[in-house]
Amino acid sequence: MKVKPRPIPLKPIKKVVHTKAILLRARIVFLSVVFFVGIVIWKIVYLQFLEIDKWRHRAKVAQLEYRPILATRGNIYADDGALLATSLPFYRVALDPVLASDVCFKIGIDPLSQALSDFYKIYPSDYYKKLIIDARARKRRYLLLDQGYITYEEKKMMSRWPIFNQGRFKGGVIFEAQYKRYNPFKELARRTIGMHRERHAYGLEYSFNQVLKGVNGKALYQKVVGGKKGVDEKTFYQKVVGSNWKKVPEGTVIPPIHGCDLVTTLDINLQDVAQSSLLTVLKQTDAQNGCAIVMEVATGAIKAIANLSRTESGRYIEAYNYAIGNQGRVEPGSIFKLASMLALLEETRWPLTKPIDTGQGVVRFYNRSMKDVKKGGYGLLTLQEVFEKSSNVGISMAIHETFGAVPQKFINYMEQLGIHQPLGIELAGEGKPYMITPKSKMWSGVALPWLSIGYNLQITPLQMLVLYNAVANNGKMLKPMLVQHVQSAHGIIKTFPTTVLKEKICSDETLHKLKLMLEGTVEKGLAQRIKHGFYKIAGKTGTAEKLVNGRYTNHHLTSFAGYFPADRPYYSCIIVVDDPQGATFRFGSEVPAPIFKDIVDRIAGKDLQARKPINGSVRPYPTLLSNVGNAHELRFLYQCLHLPLPEPIDDTTPIWGRMQISSTAVTFQPCHNLSPKEVPYVLHMKLRDALFLLEEHGLKVTVAGNIHGAVSKQSKVIDNHITILLK
Repeated sequence: MKVKPRPIPLKPIKKVVHTKAILLRARIVFLSVVFFVGIVIWKIVYLQFLEIDKWRHRAKVAQLEYRPILATRGNIYADDGALLATSLPFYRVALDPVLASDVCFKIGIDPLSQALSDFYKIYPSDYYKKLIIDARARKRRYLLLDQGYITYEEKKMMSRWPIFNQGRFKGGVIFEAQYKRYNPFKELARRTIGMHRERHAYGLEYSFNQVLKGVNGKALYQKVVGGKKGVDEKTFYQKVVGSNWKKVPEGTVIPPIHGCDLVTTLDINLQDVAQSSLLTVLKQTDAQNGCAIVMEVATGAIKAIANLSRTESGRYIEAYNYAIGNQGRVEPGSIFKLASMLALLEETRWPLTKPIDTGQGVVRFYNRSMKDVKKGGYGLLTLQEVFEKSSNVGISMAIHETFGAVPQKFINYMEQLGIHQPLGIELAGEGKPYMITPKSKMWSGVALPWLSIGYNLQITPLQMLVLYNAVANNGKMLKPMLVQHVQSAHGIIKTFPTTVLKEKICSDETLHKLKLMLEGTVEKGLAQRIKHGFYKIAGKTGTAEKLVNGRYTNHHLTSFAGYFPADRPYYSCIIVVDDPQGATFRFGSEVPAPIFKDIVDRIAGKDLQARKPINGSVRPYPTLLSNVGNAHELRFLYQCLHLPLPEPIDDTTPIWGRMQISSTAVTFQPCHNLSPKEVPYVLHMKLRDALFLLEEHGLKVTVAGNIHGAVSKQSKVIDNHITILLK
């Protein structure tokens, strides 16, 4: 039997082969690691010893960078040079703690730390002492001491502190300047003056930004160790501090070209008058918002523009420019009847005595009824009375009779007045007017009658004022202007002259009739309550129902537009008050008209050009003119006015008295001591009114407190002297 051979075992052979492969791979990996480590060590040695100068130079260059130096923004001035907006320097305080000598540092560190603690009132003095000593020990070249900004006066005070008094190069103090915009008159014309920020800009600051901002320069900065990262990195200087950059003193500097200045047409005194008068009535009526514009008739220069709106807390602030912007674009109501009457008179040449039967104050146009405010109607009126009484029925009937067959004719008159397009003033954000036309899909048979009384169109108060100003200016329509010129340190760069929009808005005959109607409205029409015996006012009241969610509501927009003095116009003005509250504050004659009168009264008291000349009287001198005050000052005043002088005033004359002018003589009468019952009660009055009343009673007045506030306290009278406190 043949025996089979035993198979040779293969397992041990596989084991030997596998072990050899592992050992080979391990040797390869080990040699690779050794080789790589060797290369790294060689490279480190090469960089550390052979190329050290090269990389030190590159590191130094990487820490240097050209950064911008912001140009100083130009100022904005009122027409008399009063500063409306400027850039003031504010500073953040940093320190290079290494620069101070050992003796100076040792002596000054304790009082400096205490001064920092007392000033910032955030950390104790030990905190600042440890902070500065640690930074000095670690040779940090930049240490921001606080994130807050200080004023220039505070900077001068800090400059006298220990260590800081050694200056920038011996003490190491660093005052990093940032210019911030500042409005000296706070809320006065704030919306018109405006502001310019990256995401929020408006007003003159925005419209003339390219002129005001200037051209930035640049300087070499070096990155340093230390400091605290800034919180707000939107501004340049905070970016610099946040990234720990400091200016290289010996580096190249390209100086900035500072911005130019803007000289406006605003009169800060008239602005104060307009804004305070508007504010008083807005508070009284709890209105939603209001605006007032005062314009110089002959030039179109805006002398005052006030905008106030109520906040949730009940305060009134300048939050939006309703006089010019889209939100102020509204249906004007009855003040628009001036434009309607102009078109009617130009087309028909009707006399002002033409009779119009308004019946019982209701007239039907197709499916809608036009009504007058007066229940029962006005009956038969002349054309002038229709305007003076603001009869909706009378105006709409006359316009429908004249233009009903060809309504485009009426629209043509409106377009000739420029009502359909913006004025193109210098201020950005002007509202775009809207007016319905026969080409519109919304046009219907009732569109024209309602358009004639100030509905079916939306315009800004400024655009409405331009029409009234044109009537006052003998038919010449001017473009409103807010800026007189742009100037720099080298002189005037650009001037903004008066721009004529239309040489003549209508014929002289129509113009004469329009003036008579505007004067009649104040003398014997709806605005009789603002009639004045000293000067004449011409104007028109307006009341419009507000459209809310497609329906007219019981909320009203009240307005008054006009000019004064009526016989020789100097200023034109418009007042608009939105949604006054209360049953007695529904109409233009009740709310904005008194504001107009108050503004006119106060302007007339300030502006002699708007008043009749004292020496223009038929008599040698006027009667019943009396003044109270210092005897020598009164004599000087009367001498300047070329009025008859009283008997010589010498040292024996009582210092306080009354100058009395009669038709025969001028006398100086000392003021007698008032009894407590005779002293006027002036609490809650404004300063001007309180001064007038107290001095009229022969009292010497001392004023304390906020001159823009109201009288909160009055003292007892001692030797004809009284003190009033305003808050």
